[in-house]
Amino acid sequence: MTLRPIDDFFLNKEEPVKSCLQALREILLNYNPRITEEWKYSMPFYCYNGKMFCYLWVDKQTSQPYIGVVEGGRIDHPLLMQGDRKRMKVINIDANCDIPLSEIKSVLDIALTFYK
Repeated sequence: MTLRPIDDFFLNKEEPVKSCLQALREILLNYNPRITEEWKYSMPFYCYNGKMFCYLWVDKQTSQPYIGVVEGGRIDHPLLMQGDRKRMKVINIDANCDIPLSEIKSVLDIALTFYK
């Protein structure tokens, strides 16, 4: 059986990043029933009603996972970092620590308002 590229993305990471990304994947997929997972731009994207909502990636400099929030540039939240991005902001995650679930959900709640 051949793995889908999106599954391969998660399975080919080293621990603890692998487990952290898999947990973030579950958090995003269970956050709202209208969120679907898609493989776009060679990365896992999460769409709300077919519109790009957020994505998962691993920072090249820190080797730590993050959630990219598509409408993050419109949100003022201490968890979101702009960096060199124009539209998106990211939630950096430390794979060696507990995932800040309530803070992530808070950001997602705000981001979702731009899609309704």
